[in-house]
Amino acid sequence: MKNEPLTDTSDREILQTRVFDAPRDLVWQMLTDPNHINQWWGPKGFTNTIHEMDVKPGGVWRFVMHGPDGTNYQNKNVYTRIEKPRLLAFEHVSGPNFFCTITLDDDAGKTRLDFRMVFPTAEERDRTVRTFGAVEGLTQTLGRLGDKLKLEQDPSPPFVISRTFDAPRDLVWDAWTHRDQLMQWFGPKGFVMEFAKLDFRPGGMFLYKQKGPDGKAMWGKFAFLDIQKPNRLVWINCFSDENANVTRHFLHETWPLELLTTVTFEEDAGKTTVTVQWRPLNPTEIERQTFDTNHDSMRMGWGGTFDRLEEYL
Repeated sequence: MKNEPLTDTSDREILQTRVFDAPRDLVWQMLTDPNHINQWWGPKGFTNTIHEMDVKPGGVWRFVMHGPDGTNYQNKNVYTRIEKPRLLAFEHVSGPNFFCTITLDDDAGKTRLDFRMVFPTAEERDRTVRTFGAVEGLTQTLGRLGDKLKLEQDPSPPFVISRTFDAPRDLVWDAWTHRDQLMQWFGPKGFVMEFAKLDFRPGGMFLYKQKGPDGKAMWGKFAFLDIQKPNRLVWINCFSDENANVTRHFLHETWPLELLTTVTFEEDAGKTTVTVQWRPLNPTEIERQTFDTNHDSMRMGWGGTFDRLEEYL
């Protein structure tokens, strides 16, 4: 196996540096745990499906990056050096070819990250910048890492609710992942889903319209980030209009615009425990307070939704 270059590469590299207000061990985890890197790697609007991630010299990291336009980009990296928690290096072998070296230095509890991509020639570097927007893409990727680190260190407790259903996991999974089934039960008691469109894939979306007991209609959407059948779903949850544009809560002007939603499915003796976790994404202080003080109403809403799912199952 080749080793990453050691000579002067300034004419054929892309280098960006960030200082994150987070401990180095946490940043290392964001880079090496597939459940974490899956949620931020890539430019804005991109999502990933990881098929393999073996973080050791000679190990393979293989994943598909899903673009916002529906294009899928196959990626394969081979790790060349691992020095936990300071250095992570790999070769991108699925075209364009380049070496990547990520170094993490502790700075009084913060972490300085140097991200260096080295190409075989200056021409190849320039072509990649022109064709793939590599510089701006890396800028957005590191920005998403910063957002993820803030979320992981959010001192506010997430909202969590669980229910055990007397049904096998595959049956419960299907109820959460098929349009016609979701229309039968999803939403608080008294709500009727009148319209739903489901594109079930990382980067896809569930757009729906519900009518409440008072006859008022509301739109909402899930923007899927991660799908691990039959164990885990992750999406960004928000209110929307009929064109899937993000809107404010129709009753709470200070409700967070977006919520990171994680749903897990655990089977035991033919029964399935579903756990839903909500966290606000990049909330303002007033949005955080609104979220923190409304756990009881969220518990009522999700309790009613779980009741409907139980009846449906």
